[in-house]
Amino acid sequence: MSALLVVGASLLLFVVAYHFYGRFLERLWDVSPDRKTPAFEKEDGVDYVPAKHWTILFGHHFSSIAGAGPILGPVIACVVWGWFPAALWIVFGSILLGGVHDFSALILSLRYGGNSVGEVAESIIGRRSRVLFSLFLWLSLVLVVAVFSAVTANTLVQEPQIVIPTFGLILLALIFGVLIYRLGVNYTYATLGALVLLILLFVLGDHFPVSIRGASPVKVWIIILLIYSFVASVVPVNLLLQPRDYLSAFILFFGLLLGYAGLFTSRPAINTPAYISFSAGTKGPLWPMMFVMIACGAISGFHSLVASGTTSKQIANEKDGKKIAYGGMLTEGVVSVLALLCVCAGLYWDSSIPSLSYPSLMQKGDWIGTFATGFGQITSRILRPETGKMLAIVMINAFVLTTLDTATRITRYISTELFGDAWKIKVFKNRYFATFFVILAAGYLALGNWQKIWPVFGASNQLVAAIALFVAGVFLLKKGKGAFTAILPSIFMFLTTITALFYQSHSFYREKNYLLGNISVLLVFLALFFIFEGINKLRKHRPL
Repeated sequence: MSALLVVGASLLLFVVAYHFYGRFLERLWDVSPDRKTPAFEKEDGVDYVPAKHWTILFGHHFSSIAGAGPILGPVIACVVWGWFPAALWIVFGSILLGGVHDFSALILSLRYGGNSVGEVAESIIGRRSRVLFSLFLWLSLVLVVAVFSAVTANTLVQEPQIVIPTFGLILLALIFGVLIYRLGVNYTYATLGALVLLILLFVLGDHFPVSIRGASPVKVWIIILLIYSFVASVVPVNLLLQPRDYLSAFILFFGLLLGYAGLFTSRPAINTPAYISFSAGTKGPLWPMMFVMIACGAISGFHSLVASGTTSKQIANEKDGKKIAYGGMLTEGVVSVLALLCVCAGLYWDSSIPSLSYPSLMQKGDWIGTFATGFGQITSRILRPETGKMLAIVMINAFVLTTLDTATRITRYISTELFGDAWKIKVFKNRYFATFFVILAAGYLALGNWQKIWPVFGASNQLVAAIALFVAGVFLLKKGKGAFTAILPSIFMFLTTITALFYQSHSFYREKNYLLGNISVLLVFLALFFIFEGINKLRKHRPL
């Protein structure tokens, strides 16, 4: 089959869904451009700051939600179960589950003063739910900060050419933020100037690669990245985090456009089998494991934390919610389709050329390298394969680093809400202390054995999505609205994650890995607790 058929069908479905289903969601949530947003109601110059333009906030939001997941998830899934079920889940999951989840979390947060979905859960379901959910979110986010700092550090060691553009972009973002927010420079002119300088940074990086000498360069980079994350979490959001993510989005979109241009110029055929097997040995059955494996490519609980954590505190007009949240998730689906086609059409299924063989490359465990090699092949009529491969690695690094700094700030918010407000530990209301505590915990994991608990993160991330959808559904039910758009996806995700956790716990106990087995079982109880609490709340049914 031609890869262009998959491109055409998926893009058409995304565009139709955005215009029609997105408009339906706006009506369902009573979106109004006249309603004042928390960015204005609580403006404090640090966290609550109205974005200068919706495109700037879209850049921040999209860069933050689009971590490595939407690329690596499909890369792993297609070689195990085949490209067709993966493509179906990416497209319809993004439209009916992921997009609904992200949009609902954003609007729900706006209705509750820009608070995170964890704190909103208390008003809708109850205090016990809020505390338990917030603690779970805090632990999950600390793991995200730890893992992404370690992954980024490894990339900086392996690809020293990206050090200058990576850290030069931070300085460039600070200058950009000061220009448009403090000096009032026209944002279009500031953007064009910043992009020219960004190109120069990549040229400098290519000519002057930066390497750290010594026994533990990865640990040095981890410490540097955690220090950066601390700073990014406490300075005004419009001076560093927002402009850095906005400018990073141009790297991501450039790679996205180049990848699709490569598909249209090379017109490759899909080499990977459409369907391989329902049961895939150690990876498990197609359902539920493929749905958990693809993760951010279709739906991700982390997105609700971004939408209700940073985006809701910066959005200047509710009408921009569809573009930023629903449109952002569909755009991430477009990224996942590209990742799928890079490996399924850019690489071969047989092993006649091992360096271009999809299964052979995956057997080495180099998932990023597999995607990058495929990207280099599909863009080979535009760039040299080596250049295309390097661009793909830079693109992934940009995804990961933007998620790292946003995750740190969101964890600081949850630390204040949980430890400071709910548990009355006053010191956590100080943003510097709360951030330092987060960095300390993440650093302990990043410099230690974070790999031991990472295998359960995929299912726990999807469990966050199920709970966020459930909270949104209960809100709509109590408002007398049609809650099926949130409740049905929530039920599906609860069933999927609970089944996946049971499957994983069985495997962990069989391998005598009691730590992961016990964590999996605890997560199942968390899911059941939330369902029980929500049903009890609905029985009492007091209109909001």
